[in-house]
Amino acid sequence: MKQWSKLIVFVMVLLLSVFAVSGCGDREKAEDPSVQEEKGESLHFSPEEYPKVDGSTATIPFSEAVAAAVMDLPIEEARQYIVHNTTHNAYVNLINGDCDIIFVSPPSEEELQLAADSGVELDVIPMLRGGFVFFVNEDNPVENVKFQDIVDIYSGKITNWKQLGGENKKIIAYQRQENSGSQTGMLKLVMKDTPMMEAPREQMIGDMGTIIDAVALYDNDASAIGYSYYYYVKNMWGDEHIKLLAVDGIAPSDETIGNGTYPIVSTTYMVLRKDEPKDSNARKLADWILSDEGQSVAEEAGYVRLQ
Repeated sequence: MKQWSKLIVFVMVLLLSVFAVSGCGDREKAEDPSVQEEKGESLHFSPEEYPKVDGSTATIPFSEAVAAAVMDLPIEEARQYIVHNTTHNAYVNLINGDCDIIFVSPPSEEELQLAADSGVELDVIPMLRGGFVFFVNEDNPVENVKFQDIVDIYSGKITNWKQLGGENKKIIAYQRQENSGSQTGMLKLVMKDTPMMEAPREQMIGDMGTIIDAVALYDNDASAIGYSYYYYVKNMWGDEHIKLLAVDGIAPSDETIGNGTYPIVSTTYMVLRKDEPKDSNARKLADWILSDEGQSVAEEAGYVRLQ
């Protein structure tokens, strides 16, 4: 009986020794910075440390989601730290040194020239995928157009919906103002080398939401067409009286934009000044946004991650 008691005691001591050694090893790993780096610890800033961010209207929810994740705050509380002044003003603020990083569409020729005139180089970094979409009134029977049809509409070659299988009605082709994110996207992604027709003053829309309202409600007629970014139309403004057109037979969706089958896939960028220090909080935020964690936050907010 004594021998069994000694054996049990020996086994218990042996097990305790093993657990102790194992526990020490785990603590050493947890305290080792290199191990923590391998695990990919989340970025964390206090509100005072958070970079000054600006950007487009369409990236406001993304910016709020990023701020909430990095500052570990409820999104309602993080929202107070986010001010976006629209695409062009964001570029102006970045060039003038009034903000650290902006979330926008690519710079227009005028914005690039403004930077050059100010002796500023821009670091333009792809951040998210998006789609550039066209929408019509819900009562318009046209569901699908060719890419070239859009170019022809906005260059003035196609002027009547009948030419596209619709009703015999003149096309009211709304445009955005120069240097807006949507207008820059239209010129770079769609029109390219084809000159865009000059829009009558009443068809030049000042902000993103108004162009959707105009197409939805124009004289109770189904003759208007407009354009914007997919996320904005789908998640931020939306209107039950419009519908998104398929282009070359592919309708815009999270899936078709994510896999690149939708013909007009855009990219949203984060832009910093080239002289922004490599170890600055703005650079750290940019790196985090491109991490799997940052891209997951974007996806959860309804955006399409980089593939």
